[in-house]
Amino acid sequence: MTDPTTTLWFESALLETGWADDVRLTLGDGRIVRVEPGAPRTAHEAANGPALPGLPNLHSHAFQRGMAGLAEVRGPSGDSFWTWREVMYRFLERLGPDEVEAIAAQAYVEMLEAGFTRVGEFHYLHHDRDGSAFADPAEMAARIAAAAAESGVGLTLLPVFYAHSGFGGAAPTAAQARFVHDIDGFARLLEASRAAVADLPGAVVGLAPHSLRAVTPQELTALVGLSGNGPIHIHVAEQTQEVQDCLAWSGARPVEWLLANAPVDPRWCLVHATHVTLEEIADTARLGAVVGLCPITEANLGDGLFLAPEFRQQGGRFGVGSDSNVLIDVAEELRTLEYGQRLARRNRNVMAAEPGDSTGADLYRAALSGGGQALGVGAPKLAVGEPADIVSLDVNHPVLAARRGDTLIDSWVFAGRRDVVDGVWRAGIQQVSGGRHHARDAVAARYRKVLADLLA
Repeated sequence: MTDPTTTLWFESALLETGWADDVRLTLGDGRIVRVEPGAPRTAHEAANGPALPGLPNLHSHAFQRGMAGLAEVRGPSGDSFWTWREVMYRFLERLGPDEVEAIAAQAYVEMLEAGFTRVGEFHYLHHDRDGSAFADPAEMAARIAAAAAESGVGLTLLPVFYAHSGFGGAAPTAAQARFVHDIDGFARLLEASRAAVADLPGAVVGLAPHSLRAVTPQELTALVGLSGNGPIHIHVAEQTQEVQDCLAWSGARPVEWLLANAPVDPRWCLVHATHVTLEEIADTARLGAVVGLCPITEANLGDGLFLAPEFRQQGGRFGVGSDSNVLIDVAEELRTLEYGQRLARRNRNVMAAEPGDSTGADLYRAALSGGGQALGVGAPKLAVGEPADIVSLDVNHPVLAARRGDTLIDSWVFAGRRDVVDGVWRAGIQQVSGGRHHARDAVAARYRKVLADLLA
């Protein structure tokens, strides 16, 4: 709990009304209870650099952080998402609960150091190494919760339903045995997952049909019935092969089929949605769903580019996620999102909403709003009553020299990396200072030990 009299002073801060100088935030019980712009710093207050609301990371597979860099060897034929997936399956065969917890803790520490303050964990590794169920169906979910507690990151847990290997209810493969449930078993998992995070401050539980490949229409309907008011996430239209297979099965493209057959609304997050038509993005925007973009991972896997500018023009909402966690970096996610569009269109400042807007700042604000909606917490704000999830930038970093206002974010996104982040507070508790998480050394030592054993 945070002392109600705790105050933080920032040389500037991005408030709901825009940038303000000399801002004092008073924190209590993990929330902001007072905002004072134009407040001179007192002698007992530390000087912090520019403050921003912490960014949501709307899509993560934490365990994949442990295989970062292990799938970069060229195979005998064309490499793609599908060949990468085989490497991933071989890696996860070795993971038990202790390994998953250690890798997730490392990933979450890195997320906080990068400026992410909440993560949407798209959690599908449910069973033991041989595919058998644990006595506690939420054993693995509890390990994710433990890693979130150790790191201090906010958690939106998204237990994943996975039952099939392909469209039309194809039987799962042996490599997918650790993911698979029927509806009754998943309902028990969902209930146990809610219990597993009950003591984690601010935790949210939604659910995630893995993809249209992995669920039947009947199962999708049942899952929506289990979701309550929580967020619903689904992988959709990430690869061209998925589009072709969906057309062969249903006569419709994946997003087209989903919007026609599921009650998609603002609770939904369509993860990737890479291969879509203009009509599909217009319908998605009209329904208020968020598109979850993972630019670093999508580039790493060679997925392709979402029609992001057209989606924005339709009023579409989006956020960003670190997905495979091959690299965890807020600035790099936003930079890659913009640079992909620049390369494809041979133009600059493509994702700025209006003439005169700062591109990096526009991307950051959009990812705050879309990410918060997708994770069931609303857009993060530095405002009274909001969670004290705050990122401060290092005012002495060379890339921020003589910058003010939105130019600070532009310079971080396009000229900086994680080392621009100085301090991070989550629910009023400072987890990162001087760019380092307070538990980094212990978490990293355990992570190195686990990886040495796994890859021996």
